[in-house]
Amino acid sequence: MFLPDCGGYDELMARFRWEIPEKFNMGRAVADFWAAREPERLALEHYELDGRHRRMSYGELADLSDRFAASLVRLGVEPGDRVAILLPQCFETVIAHLGIYKMGGVALPLALLFGADALDFRLKDSGAAAIVTNAYGYGKIEPLLVGLPSLRHVVTTESVGGSSPAFRALMDADAGDFVALDTSNDDPALMIYTSGTKGPPKGALHAHRVLAGHVPGVQAAQEMMPQPGDKFWTPSDWAWAGGLLNCLLPGLMLGVPVVSSPAQKFDPDLAFRIMADLGVTNAFIPPTALRLMAAIDRPLERYALKLRAIGSAGETLGRETYDWAKRALGLTVNEFYGQTECNIVLGSIVGFGVSRAGAIGKTMPGHTVAVIDEVGRVLPSGKAGQIAVRRPDPVMFLGYWNNPEATEKKFIGDWMLTGDQGVMDAEGYVDFFGRDDDVITSSGYRIGPAEIEDCLISHPAVRLAAAVGKPDSLRTEIVKAYVVLVDGVIGDEALKQDISDWVRHRLSMHEYPREVDFIDALPLTTTGKVIRRELRDRAAREAAGDIRRRNSA
Repeated sequence: MFLPDCGGYDELMARFRWEIPEKFNMGRAVADFWAAREPERLALEHYELDGRHRRMSYGELADLSDRFAASLVRLGVEPGDRVAILLPQCFETVIAHLGIYKMGGVALPLALLFGADALDFRLKDSGAAAIVTNAYGYGKIEPLLVGLPSLRHVVTTESVGGSSPAFRALMDADAGDFVALDTSNDDPALMIYTSGTKGPPKGALHAHRVLAGHVPGVQAAQEMMPQPGDKFWTPSDWAWAGGLLNCLLPGLMLGVPVVSSPAQKFDPDLAFRIMADLGVTNAFIPPTALRLMAAIDRPLERYALKLRAIGSAGETLGRETYDWAKRALGLTVNEFYGQTECNIVLGSIVGFGVSRAGAIGKTMPGHTVAVIDEVGRVLPSGKAGQIAVRRPDPVMFLGYWNNPEATEKKFIGDWMLTGDQGVMDAEGYVDFFGRDDDVITSSGYRIGPAEIEDCLISHPAVRLAAAVGKPDSLRTEIVKAYVVLVDGVIGDEALKQDISDWVRHRLSMHEYPREVDFIDALPLTTTGKVIRRELRDRAAREAAGDIRRRNSA
């Protein structure tokens, strides 16, 4: 499952073979392997604003995750049960993940930026048996508990009163004779909800093999990690596939210390300070964050950076950001591509000569990727179609939770459909140029309009609503809502802000519409479906007009 040492991309592709053990457990692979060999080896380091950074060794991580796993078993959590994790980047998040994997549970990472409706849906749909959260997260879920009969245990990392078991008390408990479950590499281990265009979000269920499948892609994007002295960091929330599987878990499995940092709005100056102060050599930084960092003048003069590699994904990097990194940081960013359902399948590896501004890159070792037509035929180079990944593939999901119909629609034969349009040239480089559905890509997040629209029409002033992506130079797209008001309601700027806040507080800080327009009627087909193409085109024209006005000012 590790990349061989070889001379170039073609040799790499020819020599690579998957060698994933039939029995494979993510928790043991991440912590126990290194704990048995070098228990004092640094695993985690948390950045503190006051400079008193905290550290945890692999030996401590292995022991504490055993204790947490044993405690879950004592609480009655069984293999296959879903256990939610509603925490920021912190040591407890890692301990919880590994403990869940070790006892055979299914980890369900949730973002603290989710609002009540988003959390309620995911906890109900997954049938989560337990949740681990902090005081802030508990404040969000406490009003929901009466409607969540399957959620038997709420474990809190901070004091909240009541009878909830404390995380620290579970850590102090003896692991006894606990032994990690000898799971198959195909046993379920992780479920991450992903947004689509129709209906509510879907739980993408992954097996233990998903971690092994990510390791070669991370090694490639991070220029043959691990190297002596490597240290890894991402500003991405570990509740998302990007933070969890593009950095945290593969980094630890490779024996590379992973840096965590306080949850807050992204601050480019702080990002540079974190990397400089803790000697970060490798980073996974989404394109929007890189574009924000470009506002910092002469970073190499201002910060003592040790960066040797940056990987980036989640949205298109773009030529301008690619060129800025080379100029300002002396690094060529390795852009890569994938989805929650099947990640890091295309990418750049500058050390192997695979890098081109404006292109994602080529097929990563161990994967089969093609551009196909609507019936699943592989298209010749230069012909536009849909990017697809052939199964079986170790990073590919097992299916959507309790949704076999949606799982079936994700495939044509053995090709998993990404919903992304692209073209592959004669050299194997893939250019991405748009989606064939209505998913909005904003700041690296994939946002489905259905959930936003359901929330919008729950506002007492809204009769109908549609959400689309409006092109944006910083975030790739922003969420734009077109709203038909209830008869008699007068729309003004205050109401626009109120509607935007309505979604922000109920769903998520990343899903709310940054712009709201009132319209008399939505464009509909004869069967009553919203013609999103018209709204997307309208939003694109508005974005172009915004640019013209800024340039003429």
